Amino acid sequence: MLPGRGRNGRAARCARILGTRTAWTPAGDGEFFCPGCGGDRNYQRLTGRRRFTLLGVPVLPRGETGPVVECAACQERFGTGVLDHPTTRRFSAMLRDAVHTVALAVLAAGGTGSRTALHTAAVAVRAAGFEDCTEERLAALVEAVEADTGRYYEEPCVPGLAIELHEALDPLAPHLAPAGRASILLTGARIALADGPYTPAERDVLATVGAALTLCAEDVTRLLTEARTPSS
Repeated sequence: MLPGRGRNGRAARCARILGTRTAWTPAGDGEFFCPGCGGDRNYQRLTGRRRFTLLGVPVLPRGETGPVVECAACQERFGTGVLDHPTTRRFSAMLRDAVHTVALAVLAAGGTGSRTALHTAAVAVRAAGFEDCTEERLAALVEAVEADTGRYYEEPCVPGLAIELHEALDPLAPHLAPAGRASILLTGARIALADGPYTPAERDVLATVGAALTLCAEDVTRLLTEARTPSS
């Protein structure tokens, strides 16, 4: 059989005669974390209209397609679900705010009378990204939290404080590996243990932190026990 005369040949000729073409239209732009590049990039959000083509010429509409997200750097296109992933800068800010909120909540539970606890909290918050954090600033913020929530030293985690923790941790938890979620809880645990064993109020706050990080109760208990055990 001569080339191009079989079934495959007819299909190829038909594809050259009849086909579809998509015309993409920009519908927005911004910055996102590109899975292809592995970093923060600019993107265009595109919507498309498909048309049947005859000899390469669009003739009949075939409906809409997309939207898709196109990376300005690598030109790859992705579903709009990629926009749910925070950019590297946004993720760093979320992590920094989460550690700061957990530190304040644990200090509010244990009181700010312990310079050791304040020092441990300030070191953790500075390491998370608030480089100008001081013990004095944390103490003042804890007083403001207590005045705003009506919560006082050694009281359980009141709804207002629990809401603050969930607002800081809920958006972050899906983007953290289990080790990352455990690390945030352990940071709070070390602050609580800096001035002695956990108080009931500190345990209550740390349980709220664990729940917001989607850690099960058994894992929270295990991590709090591990934090209390000196490393060998």
